[in-house]
Amino acid sequence: MPQLSVIVHGPNAQGHLTDLLDSLAAHPLPDVEVIVAAVGDWALETAEHHALEAIVVPLPDGTGDPAARAAGAARASGRWLHFVHAKDGLPAGAPRLIAERTAELDATACAEPVDVLLFDHVTTTWQTAARPSRDGRHLAAVGRAGRPLDEAADLLRLTPLLGNRALRGAFWRAHGERLDTDDEPRAAHAALLYAGRVACLNQTAYEHRVLRPESLPPRSPEDRLRLIDRYESLLSLTKDRRAPRAVLYDLMVRDLIRTFAREELPDPVAREFFRRASVAAVRWRPEDHRRPAGLEGVRHALLEEGAYTKYRAFQAANRTRRAARKAVRTRKRQLSTRIRDHQYQRALSRPVDPNLAVFAAYWDRGVACNPAAIAAKLAELAPHIRPVWVVNKQSEALLPPGTDHVVPGTRRYWETLATAKYLTNNVNFPNAVVKRPDAVHLQTHHGTPLKRMGLDQMDHPAAAKGLDFAALLTRVDKWDYSVSANSHSTRMWERAYPSRYTSLDHGYPRNDVFYTATAADVRAARDRLGIAPGRTAVLYAPTHRDYEAGYTPRLDLAALADRLGDDTVLLVRAHYFYGGAASPLTGLRRSGRIIDVSSYDPVEELCLAADALVTDYSSIMFDYANLNRPIVIYADDWETYRTTRGVYFDLMAEHPGQVARTQEELAEIFLSGAWRDENAAKARAAFRRRFCEYDDGRAAERVVRRVFLEEPEDALPPVLPIEDRTPAPTPEEATA
Repeated sequence: MPQLSVIVHGPNAQGHLTDLLDSLAAHPLPDVEVIVAAVGDWALETAEHHALEAIVVPLPDGTGDPAARAAGAARASGRWLHFVHAKDGLPAGAPRLIAERTAELDATACAEPVDVLLFDHVTTTWQTAARPSRDGRHLAAVGRAGRPLDEAADLLRLTPLLGNRALRGAFWRAHGERLDTDDEPRAAHAALLYAGRVACLNQTAYEHRVLRPESLPPRSPEDRLRLIDRYESLLSLTKDRRAPRAVLYDLMVRDLIRTFAREELPDPVAREFFRRASVAAVRWRPEDHRRPAGLEGVRHALLEEGAYTKYRAFQAANRTRRAARKAVRTRKRQLSTRIRDHQYQRALSRPVDPNLAVFAAYWDRGVACNPAAIAAKLAELAPHIRPVWVVNKQSEALLPPGTDHVVPGTRRYWETLATAKYLTNNVNFPNAVVKRPDAVHLQTHHGTPLKRMGLDQMDHPAAAKGLDFAALLTRVDKWDYSVSANSHSTRMWERAYPSRYTSLDHGYPRNDVFYTATAADVRAARDRLGIAPGRTAVLYAPTHRDYEAGYTPRLDLAALADRLGDDTVLLVRAHYFYGGAASPLTGLRRSGRIIDVSSYDPVEELCLAADALVTDYSSIMFDYANLNRPIVIYADDWETYRTTRGVYFDLMAEHPGQVARTQEELAEIFLSGAWRDENAAKARAAFRRRFCEYDDGRAAERVVRRVFLEEPEDALPPVLPIEDRTPAPTPEEATA
């Protein structure tokens, strides 16, 4: 019996079935069977002539989705069923993820097994590709254990698709007829309400494709009224179930109000919709329900009152208010732009100051990364050059005392950028910054590229997210120099950012500290973090996912800390894109075994303090490798990440140590000692030779002498062979 049956059902809408079958054929699995319930001749012909080994169930034109699902399920023999509409898609590796997670659930089944497994998805439209959902936070909040829906009612807030959930085969056979409806959201919600227990997989395993409305049959007024019927039928299943009823009620009122506000309905239809919506809002309102505050609460009250005329007047007043505010904002923005342009143009007419250098890092977040290391070395070798940092208003208070800085948008900001000879950044300066002929723009970058960058993102729209490539190239054309840590980076930058800049194969200045730090520096870093002598500190630093809307934990950190024991402390650093989104860690800080270091700077100090690094696809692995300490890759979603983001090399083949695909594997790597065994050391040595090529502790000096002091290439300190370099002491060596 296969673990999973993927049931592809429906017509070959706009030819998307071919792509879906191609993705399934690309990664066949022995424990996964594919059944194609092909509706119509085109779908049947596509399925029968495809190379994919599948059970094909021919169905006549006009067969509805419920009948197609039922026909496919009748032929399925898997323990679990995943219904995939023929117009939708599956990210690379999705069937494997689902099969492995369901097998895990089967192996740990209690008296009441899990009936429904929920997972994340992306949405593709005729305008956008692979847009992340906002479901990850709800999935992450539940964790991995199976639970009754009444204990996790917020799962009803997930996008109601049958494709983002797998159903146990026995559960489908018991309840399939109750899920027999053309209303997919109703079927998706009902599956949760009928389930004994539900579980989550906080990874993307489905692509929901929304077809252009103009390509579909027009919706009738009755379609809007069916929305009310859907929620009333679902709420009827929540008798004596307080939490699910409260969530469904909130969803119903929200959807009814949005539909009424956004849809252009004839007045008689709109009145009838509002009347029936009002009746439903009153009939199903929970006893302890509280309306939201503000304008949304006013909308709720008017709906429950059935005040159609008042609601229309309220809508009209809101539209007028929004239009007036928009007009005011537009006028302010236009005036501000004219003033800025005037000030900037005047400043551009002044001579360039040969002793003025502007520095910025990470979109003006403060003194950090390669620019900070260069500025520090500049103060030592060329103190006559005055540094000024660009720092946003929110980060001003975090600056080192006495740091000369400007805030973006201010008059001094534009005057400084207009007259500085040197402009250094690890990202790009704004489009409006003019490249003066006698100014020097130094691009330092902020990582070694594993993921696709620049023009290479054109084939990966989920990563590009509307990036203006023409504007990007205009910014790149301002670069005079591009800093590189290895020849791999040099080649990739030249490919991703083609222009006439000079590549500086000098190493990353921020990595100098990994060769210059002393045992005292390592001890001091651990003391500041509160790491007791003798404890093993593991730095966990995951990167962000372009296919996810926000930060979602990929590890059960409390469980991992328990497995590793009291002698191990986890330093957890969420990616800076998410700001304060690492809040799920706050409740764990008291244990002393998990420390949230998401806001701790500089990150290089965290690396010095750590005995080992655990990461996924973050460029921190290339920097940390300079320390020649163990690195473990946690690649639970490698196939999805590689497909949606695009990568320059196969990390699974060229990894810097051990690789874990599950949390259990990760824990076992540390418990068994494999994290620092001979195989891990060999992999790390090969990785260092390739990616730590130019880092030897003198990168900042080479950059300053070449760019700011204009010394020739052959006069710079040569890069030491890797075998002649001595990294900073390990924590064990520093405390010996």
